Amino acid sequence: MPTAKRKPRVYNADKTRTAVLAQFGNVRKAVGALTPEQLAGPTRLGDWTVRELAAHITMATSAVARGLAAAEPGKAQLLPQDWPVTSAPYAQDIAAYVTGLAADNDLATLYDDAEHSLEQALAQHPGGRIIATRTGAMTLSDYLVTRTVELIVHTDDLNDAVPGLDIPYDRQALAACTRILADALATKAPGASTEVRIPPYAVVQCVEGPRHTRGTPPNVVETDPLTWIRLATGRTTWPAAVEDALVSASGERADLAGLLPVMA
Repeated sequence: MPTAKRKPRVYNADKTRTAVLAQFGNVRKAVGALTPEQLAGPTRLGDWTVRELAAHITMATSAVARGLAAAEPGKAQLLPQDWPVTSAPYAQDIAAYVTGLAADNDLATLYDDAEHSLEQALAQHPGGRIIATRTGAMTLSDYLVTRTVELIVHTDDLNDAVPGLDIPYDRQALAACTRILADALATKAPGASTEVRIPPYAVVQCVEGPRHTRGTPPNVVETDPLTWIRLATGRTTWPAAVEDALVSASGERADLAGLLPVMA
């Protein structure tokens, strides 16, 4: 029997806007307090320094205003759960741009400009406005959901790179990021034989096989939000997370190693 098409998740536009601004503010405050030595340090993102990672966050946030400044496309092409798999082909171009951005600009100015452009764009445009993005047209509300992924994932990268930094995660931004990456897995591996639980934010069914209808599912995966985000974006591996008891997996279809990451 063909797998039924999943109904897209609906996000609260006002909460998403607030979450994006809040998490950007968390990052901005932390980056502004970093020393030159800390900014020059390495990250888990290849050759990027902390400074380059910090600059990338402004680029990802400013993308909202850049997209809105372009002509409005005729219709939306992407939903939030489709977006995570679209960015990989542009990784090299993004990396080259960020290297120049970090080298040629003052970080404080980049953060001032990014925050101002974001606040101005959100004040001027409704959530249903279609926005042109690098990977396809989306509604503004849906594109803002993708910004929670950029902000939460790279907040975690900064916290990993700078010992003791501990930038807080806005709860609503963390929830949206968790959900979009869980939905991306279900889109990549449609089905209903395995239930992936990421309390308290998301539960999705995925993977082809016998459909579960009642009682406890035979194949269950459960983990916490940050572990899920690291798995979904390749920051950690399935074997490592299982070995460290950060993931519980039961059932013959509960091994997700071959499906991860969903965003690289």
